[in-house]
Amino acid sequence: MTKNAQRLSQLISTFGPGAMIDLPTRSVVVGGLEQWDMKGNAFTTLAEPRLTMRLEQILKEQGRLNSAAHLSLRTPPMSANARDGIPNGVAAPVFPTWFICEQLETNSSVVSTTRRRRLVRWQDLDSKGRRRFQFDDGRKSDVTPIRFVCACDNGHLQDIDWRWVVHGSVACQEAMWVEEKGTSADPADTNVICGCGRHLSLQDTFQPGRLGKCRGERPWLLDRDPAGCGDNLKLLTRTATNTYFPQVHTVISLPSEEDELSQLVEDLSGDLVGVQTVEDVGQAKRFNPKVAASLGPFADDEIFARLVRIREGAKSDASRSPKLAEFDTFASGSPEIGTNHPTAKLYAQTLARAEWADPAAEIDISGIKNLVAVHRLREVSCLYGFTRFEAAPTSADGDIEDVQLSVRGAPISRDADWLPAIEQFGEGIFIHFDEIAIKDWLHADATAHRNRQLLVGYNHWQKRFTGKAPAYPGTSYVLLHSISHALMAEIALDCGYPASSLKERVYALSSKKGAGEIDRCGILIYTASTGAQGTLGGLVATAPRFASILKNALERLGICSNDPVCADHEPDDRSGDRATHGAACHGCLLIAETSCEMRNLFLDRSLLIPTMSGDQSCFFK
Repeated sequence: MTKNAQRLSQLISTFGPGAMIDLPTRSVVVGGLEQWDMKGNAFTTLAEPRLTMRLEQILKEQGRLNSAAHLSLRTPPMSANARDGIPNGVAAPVFPTWFICEQLETNSSVVSTTRRRRLVRWQDLDSKGRRRFQFDDGRKSDVTPIRFVCACDNGHLQDIDWRWVVHGSVACQEAMWVEEKGTSADPADTNVICGCGRHLSLQDTFQPGRLGKCRGERPWLLDRDPAGCGDNLKLLTRTATNTYFPQVHTVISLPSEEDELSQLVEDLSGDLVGVQTVEDVGQAKRFNPKVAASLGPFADDEIFARLVRIREGAKSDASRSPKLAEFDTFASGSPEIGTNHPTAKLYAQTLARAEWADPAAEIDISGIKNLVAVHRLREVSCLYGFTRFEAAPTSADGDIEDVQLSVRGAPISRDADWLPAIEQFGEGIFIHFDEIAIKDWLHADATAHRNRQLLVGYNHWQKRFTGKAPAYPGTSYVLLHSISHALMAEIALDCGYPASSLKERVYALSSKKGAGEIDRCGILIYTASTGAQGTLGGLVATAPRFASILKNALERLGICSNDPVCADHEPDDRSGDRATHGAACHGCLLIAETSCEMRNLFLDRSLLIPTMSGDQSCFFK
């Protein structure tokens, strides 16, 4: 078999535990954390106390983590660390175990032409690599995994029991085929037929309960859910986009303003996760060469005191949105934020207004307080679960408190005390908006009218959730989110970065927990990667041209290629995610979903500039 490798970032996003991957000869499901080869030096422990403490708190509240466990973050295993010539990796069980022979049998008639392929099990394939099936007459045929499996809203996954679905309680061991008519691959034109004469149309499998009840199977964990299930199974196309939605929590690392020892202890906090007493510090020095090399000269009690202080600060931060601390750091107004050192987690400069507010751009930017050039930043992302059929909604403040109430997430391990995470480095720009200017804009009559329209759309959209839907992010968020998308599209044209490499963090926050008034408004547009693409300096270099970039971005939104349909769109009773949009579509504001923190929800260009609809709620006149 050819070497099958994934990037580290893919293992905590698109292809994490529970996701299905097509290989050259079969399909597999990525194994849970217990099946990751983490022996030796296969992984690196990542230090990010704010993220670790927050996830530990949430997972314990949800019952996903033992109350006595201490969580740590680790990178996925890297194949470069090989033992006996066998690289470290992730076990991936074969799934599904039903295959279709590629050898085609055609039956033509005056009415139509049907094509059928033999349906076989994994154990029926030849024992040498299990790539082919041998018919009774000696013919051999290559096979491909069947396209259809079944799952439930709890994330459980299992093969469709085709014999039971076709025959019910009647026992039959005759050969089975998948028969297709026409060329559209429509479920109504696809049948599973048996040699005994019974058959089933795939269209019938969409009926509630037709595929049977869920048994709580978790093939990525090689077990069944101990809590059981019993929900109706749903048909799932193995390669469809709704088979796997990762639950990923991301933070931007903040600088430490303390002395050298505090910085060293914070950098090693991941390796010190099991240290609970002063004596444990000595043991860590003795058995961990990295700890001994960095902290050897310092006294054990001093190290433990700094570690306790860092943990207490992280616990305090864990009680509030991670974005609050990030915003307060970027919006501090300090000429320099962090230290200008190659190993620094964050280094930024608040630019003088004369450096970026070019009067020649002829645009009113009085609603923007400051522009911050972020020369160096570190982003840490951690996978803690996944969902199927429906993505877990993202809250505007970046928190994960109500995820389980909206969509039921599935675990990625049985009882592991660590989670997979990656760190990426890059650069960006932070735009601090004047909260008073936005507040005055919100109180205008035209804006209040548009706000009511957006709320109608949100109220219709939230009905799709069986549990508690995420709170409405507020019209301030919709404004900033729309500006962010407009700027990302224009910056990609200006600086040369691919648009898909840019990311956003929108800050429309209240200092009061709950539904307080928004008093923090800002946007961080950044790029981060493990390679050189995130450190070329092209994004920071756009700061002196910010005024002209903003002007060009807004001018492009004046006319959309889908106008007047786009401009006239009302977020009322539209189906699906369109109910969260005002004047927004793929021709103007929608971008790659990997770049958007809100999956392209809550956008409206009529809040930015006048459109042909005549709406007067725009922020930039």
